Amino acid sequence: MTISRRDAIRISGSTLAGLSLVGVKSEQLNAQAPQTTAPAWPDSLVETPMREGFPAPLPLNPDGSAPVHPASAAGPISDPLMWRTPERQTPDGEADYREMAIKVDTRRLARLSGTLRFADLEALPRVTQTFLLQCGAPDPRGVVTWTGVRFSDVADMLGLLPTVHYGRFVATDGHYVDEPMTTLRHPQVMLAWLMNGAPIPLRHGAPLRLIVPFRYGNRSIKAITEMVFATPSLPMPPLPA
Repeated sequence: MTISRRDAIRISGSTLAGLSLVGVKSEQLNAQAPQTTAPAWPDSLVETPMREGFPAPLPLNPDGSAPVHPASAAGPISDPLMWRTPERQTPDGEADYREMAIKVDTRRLARLSGTLRFADLEALPRVTQTFLLQCGAPDPRGVVTWTGVRFSDVADMLGLLPTVHYGRFVATDGHYVDEPMTTLRHPQVMLAWLMNGAPIPLRHGAPLRLIVPFRYGNRSIKAITEMVFATPSLPMPPLPA
């Protein structure tokens, strides 16, 4: 059988292409292979490894309150700071607590609502307390002296009804926490604007920060911009006898 010159060129080209693949390393071929999909979610409950050392236990008093430290033990808060922003960067906000303007929405469940100013807080009894901030990881963030007002005094100033169940606190980074009023009215819970005797820096939560020392540190939300108070439903009327 005779082969034309064109067929001979085509065959030799295919042969050379096949030989060139022999020299390609296996890892190069693997890199070009399509990626496998993630394992399917189990269709039943299965044993799952627990996160080791998390959450770290909170060092609390037997009654569930936070230990009070001497002011001499106060110092800085260690990094990293847990902002809910790209690369954990501190968001822009008002750094001067004297210029704070915080939206307060009481959903018509209190005597007052509107915008909270520093003058409103300045009229309340000032308190200073030194607490440890403990995150969920084993290392604490630091013992800090906070100055501000008890949240219970703020609630009374607003005239919140006893039927209000919880408060929501919103920060400049969009993060928020919900706390029941039974927690917020604990005498250790504060709204603070001073940290170790100086104005709270922006990176640590200026102009106003919630301090809940017997909860993990992420509950002590930084840089409050809004407070909302609500109840899941109105009280039920008396049932018929």
